[in-house]
Amino acid sequence: MRASLLNRKLHRWGAVLTALPLCLILATGILLQFKKEVSWIQPSTWKGTGTLPALSFQRILDIVRTTPEAGLREWADIDRLDVRPGKGLLKVRGKNRWEVQIDARNGSVLQVAYRRSDLIESLHDGTFFHSGVKLWVFFPVALVLAGLWITGLILWILPHLHRQRKRGLSPPGERATA
Repeated sequence: MRASLLNRKLHRWGAVLTALPLCLILATGILLQFKKEVSWIQPSTWKGTGTLPALSFQRILDIVRTTPEAGLREWADIDRLDVRPGKGLLKVRGKNRWEVQIDARNGSVLQVAYRRSDLIESLHDGTFFHSGVKLWVFFPVALVLAGLWITGLILWILPHLHRQRKRGLSPPGERATA
């Protein structure tokens, strides 16, 4: 089988096999580019009144409990605490993807919002489906995509080189002999 025919077949089948995961990666990647600009994806970060956190962990949990829409009742419901001293802010992120932003000095609730960026990121890297999907599906897709890039480049360059040879011109990098 000629190399150019094999190259075309590899390029075609590689594109077919990677189409669905690649479309998901592309769509979620586009959304993630706008996560700081679009509050539907990731809630905007507010600014508190102070710069030093003055709340105890128990007080933080008590404040979060007062936000029924977040549904956070105990520490087991909370995924992480994001402390931003420069903004005087505490972000409490629940395992249910709700986020409560609290003024770090006086404890007032600044915002309660659903955070979609973590879901979009887990779709983007494949961990949404299963932790193994990241390594056994999305990583091979990345390798095939690199192969598609290389074979596509070859498929693009070969006709140009062929035309140059037909015209009697030497390919780039070779000297014409007189």
